[in-house]
Amino acid sequence: MIDTLTIVGRVATDPTQGQTGGGVPVTNFRLASTHRRFDAVTQSWTDSGTNWFSVAAFRQLGENAKASLRTGDSVIVTGRLKIRSWESNGKQGTSVDIEADAIGHDLRWGTTAYRPQMRASTGGTDARSRSVGEPTSESESESEVDSGYPDTESGPSELASLDVSWADPGAEATAMS
Repeated sequence: MIDTLTIVGRVATDPTQGQTGGGVPVTNFRLASTHRRFDAVTQSWTDSGTNWFSVAAFRQLGENAKASLRTGDSVIVTGRLKIRSWESNGKQGTSVDIEADAIGHDLRWGTTAYRPQMRASTGGTDARSRSVGEPTSESESESEVDSGYPDTESGPSELASLDVSWADPGAEATAMS
């Protein structure tokens, strides 16, 4: 059984990077989710406990999390819940882990500047395989140079030809095998 959940909280530790035993890159951080409620008697908001989670983000998600997140950032994490018991030096406890599928800043509390990660293309050059702002020809429109993506106002036929295989999670899993 796989339980998927979404947690809103704050990054409690700076993300650290490592690798699994199989060489897969992983980024880990702790997430604190404090529940607040409005106290009608005092007419104020009060904290009513904090839940702590260990978050693991693998591959490109982990790389991007490491580059983007800092302690104190308000984030939204969606992923698979894993609860495990542990024992160390005579102490035992339970760890609540999330294997992240998606991580983003919580825009209720601030702004962020999104920069798409460029990926190498296997069948020639497309907009995502070059650096942002790097033109493919002298005749490239100004909007393509600024954004690093083809002009989205070109029409449906041009949009249909865009390579969106990166958006298919099954394709990445097949490529990783």
